[in-house]
Amino acid sequence: MISRKATFIALLLATLVGLSSKAQMHYEGYKLTWQEEFNYEGAPDSSIWNYEEGFVRNKEVQWYQPANAYVRDGILTITARREKKPCPTYEPDSRDWRRQRDSITLTSACLITDGKKTFHYGRIEVRARISGAWGTWPAIWLLGTNRNTADRTHRSWPYCGEVDIMEYYPRHNTAQLHANACWGGEKNNSKWDSRAIDITHWTANDSLWMTRFHTWRLDWDKTAMRIYIDDELLNEIDLTKTINGDGMGDNPFHHPMYLLLNLAMGATGGKIDEEALPTHFEVDYVRYYERIY
Repeated sequence: MISRKATFIALLLATLVGLSSKAQMHYEGYKLTWQEEFNYEGAPDSSIWNYEEGFVRNKEVQWYQPANAYVRDGILTITARREKKPCPTYEPDSRDWRRQRDSITLTSACLITDGKKTFHYGRIEVRARISGAWGTWPAIWLLGTNRNTADRTHRSWPYCGEVDIMEYYPRHNTAQLHANACWGGEKNNSKWDSRAIDITHWTANDSLWMTRFHTWRLDWDKTAMRIYIDDELLNEIDLTKTINGDGMGDNPFHHPMYLLLNLAMGATGGKIDEEALPTHFEVDYVRYYERIY
């Protein structure tokens, strides 16, 4: 059994590594064209980030609000915490689950680049640390910018496309990392190319794996999307197979997408470990490399 002292030292070293990780990588065939290094203090940079607010999706427990995201010591921290207050969108007779809740019991944050920064092919690299607490559902993901409007070129989910560079949640009582892509089926249903890997794949050889920062990466071109963690391939999505099934012939992964960083709680994340609250999702940097042909 690892002693508390050893665990503390490992956490300290992992944090120090996180704080000293700003050296930029140079990849053959790629050019770094955009980056968010979080080298400032306070609220996330409003020229880059917007926020989702309220109860948003999946009947998750958390209420999203900007106050749960802050930048300090070169790290973006998204915090989920117990916070009880009346729900401002409550409607007693509503059939919408978002409006059926009369109170907020837990808050978190979801940062998005929608309207401020989009990505189209290339390499997206995010260095981050997840807590691993039960009930957490952190994610690094993309949605198509062509969503929520009615014309042929602007599509709602799932036809806008979704790429989950990282999701962490349990299945069959086992914590897993997920690497997925989603697009539209024939009857407003979603089609998925998904990969789930038990976290023991990494922790069996490194008991302190969850205390460390790791680098998630998406390599995206006209033929495929490849999702990695620490240079290990998790999933490869063949883009010849991701054409929306509604007869319009559109492939959502040939269009620009925007980035989301969030810490959801409950729902697919499982039963929340109250003793682990508050819990955090930390991001060291986000970098975007364009392909040099």
